[in-house]
Amino acid sequence: MPVQSLLGQVLGITALGWCITALAVYLFPNVGSGPSWIAFFGGFILIFVMNATRANAALSLAIFYLFTFLEGIFISPIVTYYAHVAGNAVVFNAALTTGLGLFALGAIVYATGLDLRRFSGIFFGALLVLIVIGIISIFVHFLSPTIYSWAILVIFAGLVLIDFARIRAGGSGLSPVQMAVSIYLDSINIFLALLQIMGGSSRRSE
Repeated sequence: MPVQSLLGQVLGITALGWCITALAVYLFPNVGSGPSWIAFFGGFILIFVMNATRANAALSLAIFYLFTFLEGIFISPIVTYYAHVAGNAVVFNAALTTGLGLFALGAIVYATGLDLRRFSGIFFGALLVLIVIGIISIFVHFLSPTIYSWAILVIFAGLVLIDFARIRAGGSGLSPVQMAVSIYLDSINIFLALLQIMGGSSRRSE
């Protein structure tokens, strides 16, 4: 598949996935923590199902859209919380900044040929370390949530650059749905990090 066609296909799948996520957030604004976590684990399972069904493009795509719907249910309590305490404008600005940021990062890769794929192990390692630190911080409270969110933002911005470099190189053997899953997950984490950063700043300014 030509690189430009592959890029358009991946971004189209990802964009529709985001629309489905937004729909789920809209439909389930007051979902409790129990259903939210059930949706999270259900989505986690679907990631493996998508990899197992990659040979069937239509089925894999349908599972991806179900996955994005479950992700919307999972993040709905978070989005609702920030909309309540910081205002709907914060949620909108976080979503807009996420979209513009993805566009900018993709443009950098395609304009300069930047290829950070050889550093993918470092970024994933840093992400694992950050997850462990986050879990410890839940009990010890030694790390500011805003600082943690900035670290998340930096790591996932790097992973987005890697994803776009992979698409520019032809996909590295991954299907369009698999690449869309990767970019979608990166963008969800960027969005949540921006919510924390912007929401925290909004609360402090009041």
